[in-house]
Amino acid sequence: MSDAPSWPSLYNPLIELFPLQHRNPVQPSGRYLHDPHDVFRFTLYWTLIFYTPSYILCGTYAFLNLAFPPPRALRKAQKTRALRSDSGPSYRSVSDGDNIPLRPYPRQLSADLQGQLRAPSRSPAKQNERRSRLTFALLVLFVFAVFALAGAVVGSAIIGYVLAGLFKAARYNMSTWIPFIGGLLQTLVGFLGLWPTVVDII
Repeated sequence: MSDAPSWPSLYNPLIELFPLQHRNPVQPSGRYLHDPHDVFRFTLYWTLIFYTPSYILCGTYAFLNLAFPPPRALRKAQKTRALRSDSGPSYRSVSDGDNIPLRPYPRQLSADLQGQLRAPSRSPAKQNERRSRLTFALLVLFVFAVFALAGAVVGSAIIGYVLAGLFKAARYNMSTWIPFIGGLLQTLVGFLGLWPTVVDII
């Protein structure tokens, strides 16, 4: 067998398809892979090209939302708009605590009831001085990048070596287009996880 072709080594796939009758299994202008490690390598490269940008895009979106959140006034306006829908009951804000109707407790409470009403003492929450919002956002972006790389490597190993085993068992010649299609299929299957499942919809 000759040495493995350099990546990507794509060629016109029509030479493999038309016409199918009375043709050699290996075409002179075609490129073929025979070593399982080369199949894995080609599949990994294509998967990194297709798979990683979607993770990096989602990680960048999460990074921007964490590093630069919308102003509080905008968030409050959105909440107020959601509460003041025409179909539901109308809400109004109360300026002071005197207008809120409360049920008064009896003045003489038993010791057990006083113990239940007493709120547990909590120490005031301290801000974490070592981590800022930007640090946390960078950490989220880094986690997205690590999961993209890990998912591409693991998926490519499974798809690449399974394809290599199937083609070797059948004694077929693997075209360099097969790892391309394998990486594309892995990415499309990963996109299926973006949509809610039937159980979530029901």
